[in-house]
Amino acid sequence: MGLIEELNGLDINDIGSWTRRVKLIMATVVGICLVFAGYHFFIKDQIVQLEGIERKEPQLKGDYLAKKALAINLDAYKAQMIEAEETFGVLLKQLPNESEIPDLLIDMTQVGLSRGLQFQQIKPGNIIERDFYAEKLVNVKATGTYHQIAGFVSDIAALQRIINVDNFKLERNNDTNELSLDAVTKTYHYLEESDVQ
Repeated sequence: MGLIEELNGLDINDIGSWTRRVKLIMATVVGICLVFAGYHFFIKDQIVQLEGIERKEPQLKGDYLAKKALAINLDAYKAQMIEAEETFGVLLKQLPNESEIPDLLIDMTQVGLSRGLQFQQIKPGNIIERDFYAEKLVNVKATGTYHQIAGFVSDIAALQRIINVDNFKLERNNDTNELSLDAVTKTYHYLEESDVQ
């Protein structure tokens, strides 16, 4: 009796009467179906999840190493933060408070006069408020030689307080051979907490 005849003559209700060869074939077919169904319904989704996690692994390792480096260097970062705050405090002291601005203008005038400049105007301008400081604009008009003006700009840059010279314009007076300086200087002062609020 051939295999096909055995399969055609199978009685599904009487499995005990099947031949050994048919039982093995049917067990193999059922096993393959179970493996396929198990793969399709259970393992396939887990493989997709595993591949997704494996793709994330290098990034997670990188994040871990970066955070580990931060944790290792935490004390150094704290020390840098303290140093930065101290430096900020020193720099903040270079910004006068508003009551010191007139003294700063007097210093600028004295520096210019010591260089031999003739002032036509030193006039306070607008105040521009920023986050924690304000810019005080001062309009300066003076005449003098090139070296006197250059010395003046150099001297105010060397003052203890921060002063910037903006909108710098020089014109030559052909009659006296002197230069006319027209500039806006910016001095800065820190805002008290009450001013910021």
